[in-house]
Amino acid sequence: MFPQQASRRLCSGGCVSRTFRSPFTDHRSRQQRERASAFTLLELLIVIGIITVLLVLIAPAFTIIKSGGDVTSTAYTIKGVLDTARTYAKANNTYTWVGFYEEDVSQSSTNPATAGTGRLVMSIVASKDGTTGYDPNSLNNPDPINPSKLIQVGKLIKTENVHLPLFAAGTGTGDTFDARPSPSPASDANYSRFGELNVASPTAPLTNSQFPFWYPLTAASQAQAQYYFVKTLQFSPRGESRINSTYDIRRVVEVGLLQTHGTATPVPVSGGGTSNVVFSGNVAAVQVNGFAGDVKIYRR
Repeated sequence: MFPQQASRRLCSGGCVSRTFRSPFTDHRSRQQRERASAFTLLELLIVIGIITVLLVLIAPAFTIIKSGGDVTSTAYTIKGVLDTARTYAKANNTYTWVGFYEEDVSQSSTNPATAGTGRLVMSIVASKDGTTGYDPNSLNNPDPINPSKLIQVGKLIKTENVHLPLFAAGTGTGDTFDARPSPSPASDANYSRFGELNVASPTAPLTNSQFPFWYPLTAASQAQAQYYFVKTLQFSPRGESRINSTYDIRRVVEVGLLQTHGTATPVPVSGGGTSNVVFSGNVAAVQVNGFAGDVKIYRR
């Protein structure tokens, strides 16, 4: 008796009917379904070609996003450094200093460092005994702070693909980048800013600190140190900040940030070679209040 006949006879009493299929028919159907759902080589090549074209089109957008991220990340890094230095000074009733140095990003950090564009280096040091560690009446210039009187606060901090320019001042009318507070008085704004650290003019601050420090503090002399910080910001035990240690307290102290591609900086819209440069695109300014010590970031 064949299977189908057996099925009909057995189900005559009311059971559920079952249909038996040949294993050969089942195998052929499965192969047909697999062929229908699979990619052909031509279809796969077409998909790969479309993906390649899309990657080429959106690559510039990724570059812009990364650059914006570099500027934003560095702005918050600087804010963190300034907040750390101020908090340490107040908590330990002592003086702290933040040193700024810009080096050539096209090469690995050398010893001694190579000044240039594209890599910002920052270091925080503090007085061990709560004093300034230097003689304000000293006739020597420079007169580096004795490293035996200092302690390193945290690690050396480096961030790449950024440059410290001298932006055109904000209007002081709002909270956007272009309307940010302006260093005052405007006639000596460069005493209230950090920018173009490695050029003779224009540069800010206008002069180097009379009391610089070096890194590492264990170096026997400035000549043996890797970094020599001559552009510094000092915090007092009360949290007040002074550029280059000996200047008056400023209402606003600004650090400008501009994206770079290696050592190449964008072409300015206007004011190139001056202390009032205008750039388009991703820019940021970090400002610290000289009296209160609070830090704020302005971005465009």
